[in-house]
Amino acid sequence: MSRPDPSALRWLIGAELRNARNRAGLSITQVADRSKIGRPKLGHMETGKYTQYPADIAKFLEVCNAKQSDIDRLSSLAGKTDEKSWWAPYATVLPDWNRTYVGLEGMASHMFTYEPVVLPGLLQTAEYAEMLTETVGFVRPDHAERFVEFRRARAERLTSDEQPLHLHAVIEEGALRRVIGDPDVMGRQYEHLLEIAELDTVVIQVARPADGPHSALGQFTILDFDIAQSIAFIEQIDGAVYAQDRDAVNAYKMVSENLERVALNPAKSRNLITHADTWK
Repeated sequence: MSRPDPSALRWLIGAELRNARNRAGLSITQVADRSKIGRPKLGHMETGKYTQYPADIAKFLEVCNAKQSDIDRLSSLAGKTDEKSWWAPYATVLPDWNRTYVGLEGMASHMFTYEPVVLPGLLQTAEYAEMLTETVGFVRPDHAERFVEFRRARAERLTSDEQPLHLHAVIEEGALRRVIGDPDVMGRQYEHLLEIAELDTVVIQVARPADGPHSALGQFTILDFDIAQSIAFIEQIDGAVYAQDRDAVNAYKMVSENLERVALNPAKSRNLITHADTWK
C-alpha cells in the first residue's frame, strides 16, 4: 500500500462486503440471521463507517459463500485500518466527499482517467492549479495556497521511487487548448506534461474531434488496487459517484479501452503537445 488511509480502506472493505452480499442474492436481514451479527452492525460494516473486525468479516463472507481467498484477503486488510491518513495535514481544505477519493487514489496501483474539460489534477503544475483554483471559486481564498500544496503532494506519487502510481490519462484536445492563466503558465504546463510523459509509469493520450466519436460521456477515473477490486469514480460539482459493482466497473473499462483506440497514440500525443504553443 503506497499511502495509508484507514477510512478509505474501510470503504473499500465495505464495498466488497456489499458486492459479495449482492452476488449471493441476500438481504442484510438474511445475513444477520445467518451470521448472528446485528443488522445495524452489518450496515456499518458495509459503509465502512466504523472499524470492521476480521472475525466479523469472515462470518459475513462465509454466509455469502465467498471464496476462502477473498475471506483471507479482506480479513487481513481489516488489520491495517489503524494507520494515519496521508492527507491529514490538508484535512481543512478538503471537502468530506473528496477525502475518500484521495485516500483511495493513494492506495491505488494503477489509474486511468479521462478529462474532457481541464487537465487532470495529477498532471497540473502548481501555477496551473493555482490559476484554476482561483478561477473556479470552489475553494475559499484563504485556503487556496494550501489546496495547491495538497495537489502537489498528490502528484508526488507519479515520481515516487517506491511504488509509484501507474497513470494512463486520455485528455480531450479542448482541455489542452483551454487557457488557464497566461501564455507563460500554459507554456510551462505543456513542458511539464512532456516531462511527465517520459516516465515509464505514465501514458498520456490526446483525443481530438477530428479522430471521430468515442463512448465516453464525461469525466471518469478507474482505480485499480493490488489489495482490492477496482472501482470507477465520477466527480460531480459537489460530490462524487462511485461504481463498485464488477459489471459497472467493467463497463467503464470498456469505455477506457475505446478511448485508447480512438485517441492519438502516446508518441503522436507528445508531438501535438510539443507544438501546443503554436495554437492560435
